[in-house]
Amino acid sequence: MIPALTQFGEQMSHLTGVRAIMKDIIETLRAGQGKEFINLSAGNPVILPEVEQLWRDCTADLLASHEYGEVVCRYGSSQGYRPLIDAVINDFNQRYGLNLSDRNILITPGSQALYFYAANALGGYTTEGHLKQIVLPLSPDYTGYGGVTLYPEALRAYKPTLDLGFEPHRFKYRPDFSQLEITEQTGFVLFSRPCNPTGNVLTNEEVQKIAALATPHNIPVLIDSAYAPPFPALNFTEMAPLFGSNLVHCMSLSKAGLPGERIGIALGDERIIQILQSFQTNLCIHSSRYGQAIAARAIASGALANISETVIRPHYQHKFAILEETLDQTMPQSAPWFLHRGEGAIFAWLWFKDLPVTDWQFYQELKQYGVIVVPGSPFFPGLREEWPHMHQCIRISLTAADSEIVTALRHLANLVDRLYTQTPKPELAVRG
Repeated sequence: MIPALTQFGEQMSHLTGVRAIMKDIIETLRAGQGKEFINLSAGNPVILPEVEQLWRDCTADLLASHEYGEVVCRYGSSQGYRPLIDAVINDFNQRYGLNLSDRNILITPGSQALYFYAANALGGYTTEGHLKQIVLPLSPDYTGYGGVTLYPEALRAYKPTLDLGFEPHRFKYRPDFSQLEITEQTGFVLFSRPCNPTGNVLTNEEVQKIAALATPHNIPVLIDSAYAPPFPALNFTEMAPLFGSNLVHCMSLSKAGLPGERIGIALGDERIIQILQSFQTNLCIHSSRYGQAIAARAIASGALANISETVIRPHYQHKFAILEETLDQTMPQSAPWFLHRGEGAIFAWLWFKDLPVTDWQFYQELKQYGVIVVPGSPFFPGLREEWPHMHQCIRISLTAADSEIVTALRHLANLVDRLYTQTPKPELAVRG
């Protein structure tokens, strides 16, 4: 049976971004016929023993409590499980000197759902037929943003400037404020900090400048803080959440060890929170209360923030250090390769200037060495102009074992050396 689809059904029935790549990766692993691959594509966090034990302990406490039946056997408030709301509000007010109330928070089934709510409540066509844009001020950014809106034409991303003022073979993306437009045609602004896929952290000044551009038009700025402090605290550089009248701080507990429970948290102006809550009520009632109940225990006790700083962050920071050292030792120094400055998250981002093949071809050739990465082009959703840089990057996951990372990067270096020495370079150089 092949059912007839609506425009919305047609759009949502196709995989986008990295999800489409993952289909190819799964098929590659299945067809390997015993061949061993080093998989550096994973977005799943490593199951760290201390983190798993924390969630086991919280689960045991819930199972032994009198509230277990109320948590799993009854519906709850669309806003979220009250003890989790109280735990988050108390933590943030005390930690950051805020004055948040329960009107400033919404618990969602993962942060991806939160961006879907916002994209279709604040972006798209108004009742008068005017298009409200969803602005991504710094591309590349999270590939998942490409699938959140019912109206793909609403998504608008902006090219960055490339800062090469670091040590050799390093670079950093920065917002290009000479090009960025936030106007009355903007519905809301969205970016990740730290960034998936690049590990970039926008500075306080850059965030405040973006917020200032949006303020005159009463435009919300949603900051995707899935890797930010206080949990999972996957920032390798000093940073703290920023708050303001039009800023919405959007958290996820996935990289804090609960990806299976889909827990997202939004903190912001109560009028924005109310809109998002109404959307959630109509869509799915509320997030998993089991996940919320164990998260409430971990946050209220301070255990989650502590384990984020002492276990989760050091684990991935160590992985990035190994990757950085191995690249410097093995990569051909004459090749124009650049590693994005490692400021956070669980990935590394590599740019190969004037790459003789596309990122997809590079990905395919690297598989012949038994190494799987992710091509970079899916991480430019909403970028409307053609830009060669989009096809010159790859994302590397920091979730493999130390020895696997070293071995994989040695193979990668061999491929890079072969491509740049045996294949003629393009006549036109890529401009940042």
